[in-house]
Amino acid sequence: MKKIFLVDDSSTILLSIGAILTKAGYEFEKASSADEGLKLLNGGLKPDLLITDLNMPGMNGIEFIKEVRKLPNLRFMPILFLTTESQQSKRDEAKAAGASGWLVKPVNAEQLIGTIKLVIK
Repeated sequence: MKKIFLVDDSSTILLSIGAILTKAGYEFEKASSADEGLKLLNGGLKPDLLITDLNMPGMNGIEFIKEVRKLPNLRFMPILFLTTESQQSKRDEAKAAGASGWLVKPVNAEQLIGTIKLVIK
């Protein structure tokens, strides 16, 4: 079973996306901030995919991705942004930081699962 790690400061998003992932047969871990996410990853969590928000208090999603990409065992893990932002400049910045893809909230279950299937084998 593939493990997906969702990092978002919205408890609503954590619940709704978590339910979609569980229903689709994925194992699911969550964190409500980038700092919490880094602690879990540094503590040995090794997901098959990371999905993160862009706009979070403290460390934002782009800074978070840069930190995750420094971890040797996670350098090549796919990372998706799930955010309300849709500007091309933000997408370019995220890609430069190491993001594999971008989804704009609100995302429907079919779109989310379809994208996940594209990035994890």
